[in-house]
Amino acid sequence: MNLPNQLTVARLGLTVLFATSLSVPWPFGNTAGLLIFALAGITDYYDGEIARRRKLVSDFGQLMDPLADKVMMAAGFILLVPENAFPAWVAVIIVGREFAITGLRLLAANKGRILPAEQLGKHKMIWQIVTIVYFLLLLALREMAEAKWFALGGWWPFAWKIGGGILIAVTLLLTLYSGCGYLWKHRAVVTPA
Repeated sequence: MNLPNQLTVARLGLTVLFATSLSVPWPFGNTAGLLIFALAGITDYYDGEIARRRKLVSDFGQLMDPLADKVMMAAGFILLVPENAFPAWVAVIIVGREFAITGLRLLAANKGRILPAEQLGKHKMIWQIVTIVYFLLLLALREMAEAKWFALGGWWPFAWKIGGGILIAVTLLLTLYSGCGYLWKHRAVVTPA
């Protein structure tokens, strides 16, 4: 197994650690979750970069890299719902879009076609990561304040509600727009020939 594929598998393992960190109550679970999620995001960047530069693109990587991304993002959005970062319906739309695109790609693969990621989808992914990291950072800061490391002050609720609301709106719109565009562009995959 080449290095990019090892990084993809590592991202799946990091996603399990991330989910455990946010699911099991302990004093700095959100802070650990933030660090783990950031590390997983770094592996996402480097596995693709290394694969392209060293010409190590493989069938395993083409299948598992986007799947690992989807699992990581789904975990982030699902696990932030109980924290009241956003309503459950937002997570359902975002996760549903991700798996709809994965399903479309699998249908295309069964027909011998590869549907590449598009630039708009990459922008959407960046906004999704930024949104998750933003909320994890605020949760980590709250944990540190609860441990009496410092006082949060009045900015934190504003950042949570207003800043978070703006990020959610941008992320949700990009997710829907990119997903609908991708499905429309590749609609021939699901229509009978």
